[in-house]
Amino acid sequence: MIEIEGLTKRYGDKLAVDGLTFTVRPGIVTGFLGPNGAGKSTTMRMMLDLDHPTSGRVRIDGRHYRQLSDPLRHIGALLDAKAVHGGRSAVNHLLCLAQSNGIPRARVHEVLDTVGLTAVSRKRSKGFSLGMGQRLGIAGALLGDPEILMFDEPVNGLDPEGIHWIRNLMKGLAAQGRTVFVSSHLMSEMALTAEHLIVIGQGRLLADTSMAEFIRENSRSYVRMRSPERERLFDVLGDAGYATVAAGEAVEVDGASAAALGELAARHRIVLHELSPQQASLEEAFMQLTAGSVEYHAHTDGPRPAAPPPADGGLPGASPRGGWGAGWRDPKRGS
Repeated sequence: MIEIEGLTKRYGDKLAVDGLTFTVRPGIVTGFLGPNGAGKSTTMRMMLDLDHPTSGRVRIDGRHYRQLSDPLRHIGALLDAKAVHGGRSAVNHLLCLAQSNGIPRARVHEVLDTVGLTAVSRKRSKGFSLGMGQRLGIAGALLGDPEILMFDEPVNGLDPEGIHWIRNLMKGLAAQGRTVFVSSHLMSEMALTAEHLIVIGQGRLLADTSMAEFIRENSRSYVRMRSPERERLFDVLGDAGYATVAAGEAVEVDGASAAALGELAARHRIVLHELSPQQASLEEAFMQLTAGSVEYHAHTDGPRPAAPPPADGGLPGASPRGGWGAGWRDPKRGS
């Protein structure tokens, strides 16, 4: 179990993580969501004592990470699959990790087989594809057979077979009673994997709830109906007190079950060509909740036009006297 209490991290004037408190429990896959810049990576780094919190604390099964004598036996993590010495083979990279934590050599070959890298275990990792590097990172997380596992963007670079494999792997680990904490921007994949969600925005906790409850609370549910007798259907629904919305050839009805609406249509002998409950996706619910917490906004109306050249033909940023404006920085000296 991972326990976070009042976790805060400042970088100068920037408040990256703002008083986070939540618990990641064993036996389920917990998803960790948030827009870019929300503080997810910083939070996961503080869990592993790679960054020190300004205030607050993290407990790994009741202890601070630095109190774990063989940490890989307690918690395994994939934060950056590229953090591997490119001149080392896959097997030697894992052997170094194993020796530092008192893990038997045989375990190295077990995890290489688990992630499907046995055939290339003697090859240098610098020649690995993105997906192969991701599998090696996952092997490192599994190496100590830990009770707690953390994955940051675990499907990055994996092909469809690999995505299916890691999804089932995480579910299987949780079914064994382990704590599985996974961060990803792929909402469709998270919806298929996680049972519980921790959502943050601008460093603050926005939601700590089940997947089903999160979607239900942050989206609209309705029943879609379609009939060749559309106008009569509208009248019958209105007389019954239902709120309706026209949607092309269909009718959308809020606050009713599909069963009740189907029975109502049957009583009035209205032919239905469609009767389908509609529920928003995780992505739609996430966008709804985090709309006010997005730090980086892209523009959908295409690139903005370049600024016109100065009237005197000088370089952008140049002042009329030939000096440089306050907004210019020498790229060789940095900003």
